[in-house]
Amino acid sequence: MDNLLLLAHRLPYPPNKGDKIRSFHLLRFLSSRYRVYLATFVDHRDDWQHVPNVRSLCAAGHFAALRPLTARARSLGALVHRRPLSLHYYADAAMRAWVDATVREQGIERIVCFSSPMAQYAAHHPGACRVMDFVDVDSEKWRAYAARRPWPLAALYRREAHRLLQYERAAAGASDATLFVSAAEAALFRTLAPESAARTGHYSNGVDTGYFSPRHDFPSPFPAAAPVLVFTGAMDYWPNIDAVAWFATEVLPLVRAIVPAARFCIVGANPAPAVRRLAALAGVMVTGTVPDVRPYLAHAALCVAPMRVARGIQNKVLEAMAMARTVLVSSAALEGIAAQPGRDLLVADNAADCAALVCDVLARPTAAMGQAARRTVETRYGWDANLAPILPLIEHGVTHRLAGRA
Repeated sequence: MDNLLLLAHRLPYPPNKGDKIRSFHLLRFLSSRYRVYLATFVDHRDDWQHVPNVRSLCAAGHFAALRPLTARARSLGALVHRRPLSLHYYADAAMRAWVDATVREQGIERIVCFSSPMAQYAAHHPGACRVMDFVDVDSEKWRAYAARRPWPLAALYRREAHRLLQYERAAAGASDATLFVSAAEAALFRTLAPESAARTGHYSNGVDTGYFSPRHDFPSPFPAAAPVLVFTGAMDYWPNIDAVAWFATEVLPLVRAIVPAARFCIVGANPAPAVRRLAALAGVMVTGTVPDVRPYLAHAALCVAPMRVARGIQNKVLEAMAMARTVLVSSAALEGIAAQPGRDLLVADNAADCAALVCDVLARPTAAMGQAARRTVETRYGWDANLAPILPLIEHGVTHRLAGRA
């Protein structure tokens, strides 16, 4: 087996944020074909328990503690140096030293970077094949944040969007292949970085359909006889915070005017203060961290993903579909998912339309849409099949680089 270096901005291990799930399956896939050397950050104390499992997939690893408050303070240095805040946030001298030593001592010729800030650790090794998995066009995410936040955050976020796009273009230009989570994200980046268009592609996320399956039998975590609408996700992530706040304040009251017993359950780790405050509203439950999201999905009358800011593919939607639940999404949350509205899921973007669809599902529950959703996931979202196109990109890049040295 040949050696490969994987650089990931967060510990690749589920069942946390969507990018951790994607990077975990990428690590698992690559480790069955290469000796993987992993450099990654651990950004939450609960994630340290998963390090031994991740390490078991690797030939060697470097796991750096990332303290958010310290990282935010460090990122302010980017304002002086006219660089993206994200780069300074993930800057770590010990990680750089480990990466440099590993590339030198192990003769690394293959580097996969997961998320744009990790490209800084591959920049010193132009001789290696570099595959860049941006996942999303993060610069556009910052641009969307700026449109919804007041000054001075709006100005700061616009600056980050501009600087980060410059960096994304440079990282893509130095890579043998640049990948995104969906065809739509890849197409967007081609318009923003036309010089790298020929080397830009995508691979879709997948779902562990054995784990997320309606065949499992879970006790209900909800009060008896209460129809519950469920949202799952990391609740310290601003697009998720924005989505649940909008749904709880704009949609749920309209639903409860027709179905007074309806409840909205927000399931996810690290709820921000704005999320915790929603629990004071009639019919809203906030769980915080739960050991397993599947019971909440399995017993949901409806799963919702009313994202107003979203990039790439929403894993929460795929997981709910895999559990054969009826799912209501916004147009933004549907982007990148090959599902047919009206057959596999429901789509609405304003409060009145959302409430009307929710009330219709509660009044006439049926398993047909959930079953169609499950079939779509089984057909289109197997991890190994979706990851397979990465291998020829890596090996072609190695061949190309070696030929250039001849």
